[in-house]
Amino acid sequence: KFVYGLLAAGGTLGILIPPSIPMIVYGFVTEQSVIALFLAGVGPGILLVIFFILFAMVYARWFGGYTPEPATGWAERKASTLRAAPSMLLAAIVIGAIYTGAATPTEAAAIGFAAALVITTLILRTLTWQGFRDAAFEAMATTVAILLIIAGAKVFGKAITLYRIPQDISMFIGQTIDSPFAFVIVVSIVLLFMGLVFEALSMVLIMTPVLLPAALAMGFDPIWFGVYMVILVECALITPPVGLNLYVIQSVSRASLGDVSRGVLPFLVIMLISVLLLYLLPDIALYIPFKL
Repeated sequence: KFVYGLLAAGGTLGILIPPSIPMIVYGFVTEQSVIALFLAGVGPGILLVIFFILFAMVYARWFGGYTPEPATGWAERKASTLRAAPSMLLAAIVIGAIYTGAATPTEAAAIGFAAALVITTLILRTLTWQGFRDAAFEAMATTVAILLIIAGAKVFGKAITLYRIPQDISMFIGQTIDSPFAFVIVVSIVLLFMGLVFEALSMVLIMTPVLLPAALAMGFDPIWFGVYMVILVECALITPPVGLNLYVIQSVSRASLGDVSRGVLPFLVIMLISVLLLYLLPDIALYIPFKL
């Protein structure tokens, strides 16, 4: 359960640490600088990475049944490093292509796929034709399942929008909340609730125009609010019934959805703690884009 939760929660960091499609959408909707949003996501992203690492170490040492093993010899380390080198190079190429602007994330994914085929067939010689067929069919089944979930979420989200539920929530918040801390608490609850039925981009597109005016009236920086929203959107990726990361891990691992959901709970708590720290220390997000 711990491994399932670690993988599902770790997968959410991709929309906080640049490049981030939800941040691009938020910047488009609010007419804020996407570069500033990207830079603002670095600090909270690193903070979450540190929290995840510390929790993993504490859990493995005292709660996860950790058993010490003798250190590996240098010969085996060298052999393992050489064997892993092509994959490490592949990761560097994909990330470098994105960050240098040579390729979009989608194009970088295609480059990574093509390079992975070359590595596994010509260099490592681990991929057979039967293995390729099995991987293709497994990827197809996982993709279809995820697309069905997204389709259902969009239909349900459309119904909620037609009933003007987000607008009613915004009106309620604006009329009853007069404290910034209470505003953050209430909006966090609202976004967590919306995350149960919306997928990530739908949340950003629907909830940003609804919540941002009230946030600005409370004195929150729009860049800070964008990072705050993205972290809550991350939580939506690991909360059922529309937690896409949960279904991906469940499909790949063949585990039960209950095991994956229980494994992700500690990481969900860590992410909510990071939201509190972000409120108490806004410079976690704002220092790099505005003060560095």
